[in-house]
Amino acid sequence: MDKSRNKTDIPHDYLALKTPLRTRYLKLENVHMPTGKVALSGLRVFGQGSGARPAAVKDFVVLRTATDKRSAWLRWAPVDGAYACNIYTGLAPDKLYSCIMVHEANDYYFKGMDKDLPYYFTIEAINENGVSGRTAVSKAE
Repeated sequence: MDKSRNKTDIPHDYLALKTPLRTRYLKLENVHMPTGKVALSGLRVFGQGSGARPAAVKDFVVLRTATDKRSAWLRWAPVDGAYACNIYTGLAPDKLYSCIMVHEANDYYFKGMDKDLPYYFTIEAINENGVSGRTAVSKAE
């Protein structure tokens, strides 16, 4: 997209392509800056690869600690081809509003619960081709 004639200050510009594009590399070319220097921060590219999504997470276990009910240890079997997992948690099975992304690990120590309330958890695997299905919701009392 050519922004060389732009006269508006738009430091957080969002550019959406009219049609999807299949590419391996992106090129950013600075045409002119009054100070002579350009800075780039937070370049994000959205899309999906052409491979298979990861398999669903297996053996997802939530163990709430007995001595401190505010904490739980979450563990699952590693998923081949996944670079991260999203753990969803909340106060009801249909209200899993918090999400924690865990990279390159198959366990997580969660320390964000109210000691008097039950919490619910589910997990999904992620790779560059998409996300797996979520596990059944687990309840931690």
